[in-house]
Amino acid sequence: MAIALVGFALLLTLCFLGFRVGFATLIVGFLGFAYIRGIGPSLAMVGQQVFHDSMNYNLSVIPLFILMGVFIVHARISSDLYDAAYGALGRFRGGLALATVLAAGGFSSVCGSTLATAATMAKVAMPPMRHYKYSDQLAAGTIAAGGTLGIMIPPSVPLVIYGLIAEQDIGLLFIAGILPGLLLVTLFMIAVGITVRRNPASAPPAPPLDAARHKQAVRGTMPVLILFLVVLGGIYTGAFTATEAAGIGSFGAAVIAFLRGHMRSLAEWRACLVDATTTTATIFIVLLGAIVFSQFINLSGLPYDLLDLVDAWQMSPFHLVLFVCLIAIVMGMVFESIGILVLLVPVFLPALSISGVDMIWFGILVVLVSEIGLITPPIGMNVFVVKSVLPDVRLGAIFNGVLPYIGALVLALLMVLMLPGIATFLPGLMR
Repeated sequence: MAIALVGFALLLTLCFLGFRVGFATLIVGFLGFAYIRGIGPSLAMVGQQVFHDSMNYNLSVIPLFILMGVFIVHARISSDLYDAAYGALGRFRGGLALATVLAAGGFSSVCGSTLATAATMAKVAMPPMRHYKYSDQLAAGTIAAGGTLGIMIPPSVPLVIYGLIAEQDIGLLFIAGILPGLLLVTLFMIAVGITVRRNPASAPPAPPLDAARHKQAVRGTMPVLILFLVVLGGIYTGAFTATEAAGIGSFGAAVIAFLRGHMRSLAEWRACLVDATTTTATIFIVLLGAIVFSQFINLSGLPYDLLDLVDAWQMSPFHLVLFVCLIAIVMGMVFESIGILVLLVPVFLPALSISGVDMIWFGILVVLVSEIGLITPPIGMNVFVVKSVLPDVRLGAIFNGVLPYIGALVLALLMVLMLPGIATFLPGLMR
């Protein structure tokens, strides 16, 4: 166990020095394996492992869903989603903030990227909220928090990565994320209502959306809704696998973008493909680095030492899950969501499996914890994304603005912990 702890300490040091998680895990994994087995076997292990896993057919679901999200972003669907949501909720106090939450949830359902959702909604939702004198704290906090929905509502890249690491059915994970995703949207809207009630000046009344524009916006969102239903419905009914659904979703998103007047030049296609390739490469570096690191951790014996520790402490499956969640919350203050998954899950996977923990349920829990980390200091990636799009908004105002949503995320985490059926009910119908 000692060598594994030294490895984790070195990993944290490299991350704090500015190394990206993927390269840091690759370096530490290689050095740790070399220390135990030698340079030659370590070089062979890294080469074989990276080659073998990069050829894994199941990994193709990641670039396909990323491409689907890129096409949706380029289709400029976010404005229609926002106006459709505001047309439905504009009569309520804080209607623009409520619409931002609902639109972020809808955009997440076809985008799958929390950063893209936060950046896009900052451009779409902030101008009208400022026009009607919403406080920067409420407006920017709502946008940053709304972006976190991108890693829970399917299709979700973190759920795909968790499924690959934990060897769980990605389709079941997507279906499992539906009810928790809807729960989060509901709790976020309640958080808006409480915030506005406590401080009415933060959200002055705004006029209702023009009826003609509302109808136009609803018509504009229908293709996206149909695409979402086709992708998830096909997975739920068993008509196609998650990888096939990703391919269908990418093609459908490209058609939607084309029909909306985009993707009609080689320059636009090149921009989309470069964007998707860059994002995919970044994720694959993290994933492959984590695989090498996990080989070192397994060789060090840490997972089996943790099994002995669980036996010694007589921890029940629930207490073990709670313990892992607490560690993940602490890690979320330093690492982004994918980093948490690739570092934490392989270490505790043997103990969780032997304890009989439902790994679909646990996957939803660990992604929920990752969502909390996206808006909590000192990293809070979504907060910094919103800050980069809105440089005139104080960073402190954004962090203060996300506090009610952190409370909503913690409440959702407790609810899924105490009521596992929220995550397991729909997958149970498929089994």
